[in-house]
Amino acid sequence: MRDSFDRPIRYMRISVTDRCNLRCAYCAPRGGLGSLREDELLSLESIARIARAGAALGIEKLRLTGGEPLVRGGIVGLARELALIPGVTSLGMTTNGTLLAPLAADLKEAGLDSVNVSLDTLDPDRYKIITNGGSLADVLAGLDAALEAGLEVKLNIVVAEDDPDDGAEAAAVEAYARARGASSQRIRRYDLARTKRSDPGFDRPPPCELCDRIRLLADGRLMACLHSEVFVKVDLGNIEESLLECVARKPPRGASCALLSVGQIGG
Repeated sequence: MRDSFDRPIRYMRISVTDRCNLRCAYCAPRGGLGSLREDELLSLESIARIARAGAALGIEKLRLTGGEPLVRGGIVGLARELALIPGVTSLGMTTNGTLLAPLAADLKEAGLDSVNVSLDTLDPDRYKIITNGGSLADVLAGLDAALEAGLEVKLNIVVAEDDPDDGAEAAAVEAYARARGASSQRIRRYDLARTKRSDPGFDRPPPCELCDRIRLLADGRLMACLHSEVFVKVDLGNIEESLLECVARKPPRGASCALLSVGQIGG
């Protein structure tokens, strides 16, 4: 499956919920998040159907996101279903890690390959400020459990490009990752409402010319680009056509999106 600019589309990020148990300063909007009602969420069965249709069209990599994916009931069962889809070669999850410890072994057994865990600091007080009350100890316990279960672990470090304190904290997290046998990546703190750009020194956001992904939102809309306001509502009666329409509408470059926050899209 290729878009209008001949980029192969092999990767689907799946937001299973817009809810999160944290309120990180750079993720949740200032006015708070208006969560979807239960009846507005895609069912887990529908998510699996859409993923199967995507795999039949050439999607090889799936990533479960949120909000925080581990607040969604049935997430282990969904991982098991997705891991069995023919053609899917990689199944990952992006999580804040606070709920990971009791679920890591079950997720690995279900077929999850990897977890990306958001971690911007190793200072418990600083972590509590960034997340509006989160516990660093819970995240570190989740990392321990994931590594023990045999999951591939990567730490996502959000950095403000003009803040030297952020840079120093990122270096400490990177050293911690190396010591634990995990990898890490720096993500520039960005506002979706501002024009998208890529900066040297940051692993993400990636260059537009290399983009190979589309996104499925928790309410059943497909998003062609993180930095755009192009949405395609999935027609569950013709999922393939919806996916192809989304790919066809993928822009050459990301612009901006003032309609949703990063947390609602899943990054």
